[in-house]
Amino acid sequence: MLIREEINGTEIECETGEYYFSPGRVDRGTRLMLETVPLKETDKVLDLGCGWGVVGIYAAKKLGPGQVVMCDVLEEAVALSTDNLKRNNLEGVKVIKSDGLKGVEDRDFTLILSNPPYHTDFAVAKAFIEDGFRKLAVGGRMALVTKRLDWYRNKMKTVFGGVKVYEVEDYYIFLSEKRAAHVVKEKKPARTMSKKLERKYAKKTAGRKPET
Repeated sequence: MLIREEINGTEIECETGEYYFSPGRVDRGTRLMLETVPLKETDKVLDLGCGWGVVGIYAAKKLGPGQVVMCDVLEEAVALSTDNLKRNNLEGVKVIKSDGLKGVEDRDFTLILSNPPYHTDFAVAKAFIEDGFRKLAVGGRMALVTKRLDWYRNKMKTVFGGVKVYEVEDYYIFLSEKRAAHVVKEKKPARTMSKKLERKYAKKTAGRKPET
């Protein structure tokens, strides 16, 4: 199926297929993310979970093929994205078969864009966020679009130390910046008693059966 669409004044032409996410058009959430998150002229972009390639193709048309990397776990998606890059006269974009970011070696991206599979459990999204942090240069940004709020907001805030959330129509767009070279650790809950009292309480309750 051949589609032609315009995003922010940029025209794309892509072949899609019924086995891919949003085969008949550019997914609404993806479009809103691209319309919300600005690209900088110096950005090095990773399209994480590229599918048939719309995000990477858009970024390559805006910035140039040498500033974009695309990856997907499916070999068929890598092949289709490669064909669609040729269809849009974009030679030089690196397209990698990778389970999440495991096969991505670069660690100097300044922008990672992804529409993660949020209808499943959070294991994939967790890996995307944690590994994505490690692949960003300090000062780099990560943007995700989903229809779920709380888990993504909390996870992005935990890993990056902060997150901006844009609510557009019925989607949430999350944007975080890497401000340090290490993952921000979750704060431990404040103590409610001193260490001495904790030890005394532990001895007192040792061997006591839990209440049912």
